[in-house]
Amino acid sequence: MKKTALTSKHIELGAKMVEFAGYYMPVQYSGVNDEHETVRNHVGIFDVSHMGEFLITGEHALELIQKVSSNDASKLVPGKAQYSCLPNDKGGIVDDLIIYMIEDNKYLLVVNASNIEKDWEWISSHNTMNAEMRNISYNFSLMAIQGPKAVEAMQSLTSVNLADINFYNFVVGDFAGIEHVIISATGYTGSGGFEIYCKNEEAEQIWDKVLEAGADFGIKPIGLAARDTLRLEMGYCLYGNDIDDTTSPLEAGLGWITKFTKDFINSEALKAQKEAGVSKKLVAFELTERGIPRHDYEIADSNGNVVGKVTSGTMSPSMKKGIGLGYVPKDMSAVDTDINIMVRNKPVAAKIVKLPFYKA
Repeated sequence: MKKTALTSKHIELGAKMVEFAGYYMPVQYSGVNDEHETVRNHVGIFDVSHMGEFLITGEHALELIQKVSSNDASKLVPGKAQYSCLPNDKGGIVDDLIIYMIEDNKYLLVVNASNIEKDWEWISSHNTMNAEMRNISYNFSLMAIQGPKAVEAMQSLTSVNLADINFYNFVVGDFAGIEHVIISATGYTGSGGFEIYCKNEEAEQIWDKVLEAGADFGIKPIGLAARDTLRLEMGYCLYGNDIDDTTSPLEAGLGWITKFTKDFINSEALKAQKEAGVSKKLVAFELTERGIPRHDYEIADSNGNVVGKVTSGTMSPSMKKGIGLGYVPKDMSAVDTDINIMVRNKPVAAKIVKLPFYKA
């Protein structure tokens, strides 16, 4: 099992550690609900160093990225990031990712931990233009500092004006006594904040200084369990649950990152799917009765016919009700449609709602 540069810190802090995507990771510290509320109302720090990072450089870097990704990376300028996905050649998704333009002919691709080797092989297999590729996943650490107090709590650690970094923008600057780290206004919680990319040997210093600087703002370390409830309240997709090799970006509601102004892998088939219309859609639902929806629970219509499956589900810590995502036939996907979630084989009433579940 792989460890991050911060594993010993998590153990010292009494985290409950689990195996996740081949890494020994903290799933929780003080408890999921407490950590969740800390991020929604104050500020928390996550170790997400298990994520993968690829550097794509050289004069053919953009050409390769445009070929393998669904979004239009030609719109990027240095200091901007973009959410995208890697379509496969069968209508599904290899992975979702964030693309950072560092400078001309230099891009950073951030991919999911469980897909590092798969993504590397997929992109490499399509690198017919000989762009320069480096897998730096195991040399770099990534921390997410998330919550409405993040800017105020962290400003003392950097000469960069954090309030000036807009969503999906980033700067390379000093942070916590370390030069040349990426400070990125990305994150998967919906409560604002930053992600910090640094070398492994710099991670412990940054972690310690972040906790010190955030002490007066109620900062706490946050585990993977709360990361999941936070992203689900926003309706953000999780690879392996809500999207995978068999789900198309159009079915998953990711048409906004699927740009047919360029050619990319399987773009013709996806364009045809868009024109014909999808047969199933990823929808958000709230339980209207007591219960907790879980991954793989069946979704049934009002007559009890099974029409789909829950891809992600939880008891929302913010709203104190069961929420989830799942695929249903397109003709059942309208907001306010009544459905049933089969919780322990018993139907529990639910209705389809508009995302996000949580609104600050």
